[in-house]
Amino acid sequence: MVVYFWGVRGSLATPLRTTEYQSKLKKILARLPEKGLCGDNEINTFIKSLPSKLKNIVSGNTTSLSIQSKNNNTYIIDGGSGIRVLGERLMKAGAAAGNSEYNIFITHTHWDHICGLPFFKPLYIPGNIINFYSPFDDLHDRLRYQQEDRFFPMPFDRLASTRNFFKLNVNDPVFFENGDLKVTAWPLKHPGTSYAYKFESGNRSFIMATDAEFTGESLEGVNEARDNFFNNCDVLVIDTQYTLDESFQKFDWGHTSVTMAVNCASSWNVKNLILTHHEPSYHDDKIYKNLNLANQHKSIIKHEELNIFLARENMKITLPEK
Repeated sequence: MVVYFWGVRGSLATPLRTTEYQSKLKKILARLPEKGLCGDNEINTFIKSLPSKLKNIVSGNTTSLSIQSKNNNTYIIDGGSGIRVLGERLMKAGAAAGNSEYNIFITHTHWDHICGLPFFKPLYIPGNIINFYSPFDDLHDRLRYQQEDRFFPMPFDRLASTRNFFKLNVNDPVFFENGDLKVTAWPLKHPGTSYAYKFESGNRSFIMATDAEFTGESLEGVNEARDNFFNNCDVLVIDTQYTLDESFQKFDWGHTSVTMAVNCASSWNVKNLILTHHEPSYHDDKIYKNLNLANQHKSIIKHEELNIFLARENMKITLPEK
């Protein structure tokens, strides 16, 4: 499996502001060699040498990921504003011809997770097949509602592609790729309910668990089904919108602190933890500070074997089969 991150911002799309751009630029210029740089090769080498927070932008777009299977099929999680960028890539890769099929898994229908769907170009191409999966009974009605003429000029049911809807049952897996790819949904604590998705292929597992409020109570007691879902996964992408202090101030808002995310990963023996759904008011420096907080907490609880990363746009991770 190869996972691509197209949008990782929480709640609201957040374009890079001029002040933040200029701040990054000043820090980059301060690193320039005294004699400057000559030619594209030197410039490219210099850019590659920069720390991640200077050579990358964490995120402006809201949540959307894609998973490429070993058979080169595309599976998508959520339709936040990041799915527009993915749609442009898919159009260049063949979707414009009208003979492509994609599977989209919706975690929930808060607006930041579906607002990009009206701008997902493969939906407009005759011959394309778009399959929607979720545990919601009325997902079709929800997506149709956001494209009523009060909100959007093109009705959902007039899109030229073929759209199919499939209802999932919690902890009841569905299989793709002749059984080689298994996908399972699990409910999360979030206003209106959100669902995590677990993708398993070739003894590798990837979990997307965004828009979830994990607390100490979440880890209390024995819950065999929950633990079987999360335990020992190779990669867990988890909601970390808040710092620990903010999570106390915004109890029941449906999001998790970076500290609690590390606790969850440690409890479930996760190998790689990826922090996502970044608070829209945070600039990149603040988000990287949260990454540092996560790593500090990892040391405090003595779980050094856990790898922690920031989700950022255009990031790619590969899960080779064991």
